[in-house]
Amino acid sequence: MSRATRFVLLLGSHLLVLAFGFALGVYFLPVLTAPPAPSATEVAAQARSAQWTAHFRRDLKDSDALHWGEGTVTVAARSIALAGDLAPGPDYKLYLSPEFVETEADFLRLKSGMARVGDVRTFRNFVVAVPEQIDVAHYTTVIVWCESFGQFITAARYR
Repeated sequence: MSRATRFVLLLGSHLLVLAFGFALGVYFLPVLTAPPAPSATEVAAQARSAQWTAHFRRDLKDSDALHWGEGTVTVAARSIALAGDLAPGPDYKLYLSPEFVETEADFLRLKSGMARVGDVRTFRNFVVAVPEQIDVAHYTTVIVWCESFGQFITAARYR
């Protein structure tokens, strides 16, 4: 094997390992830096005041092995909570939509009519406060969206 061929193979293998390491970092850094998740007791307390209940499922059209959610979502006037899990990832946002969506294309088409509730910073259980100006009764669906990568994570119709 010539020196040039060996150099190209070594460079290629090192670049491949570097890219793989970067991808792992993007995936796992949010997990390592996430704040402590709310306890099951905290989520249950929020659920008692909820007006609606829904379920995140892994089998939505644009959900896949790296982008999914599962568990019970409870929606109250001033908070939305999940008792369950989300696939780890960066920059998750919680949205309310007037229509159920399960694809990136549908999300982007309807985004202008949605309300951005807040950040989702934990991947097992969450409680997100609903801002005063948002009336959850005007919407039907709760959505988790990755803002950085424009990636649909999961959704659930609550009414």
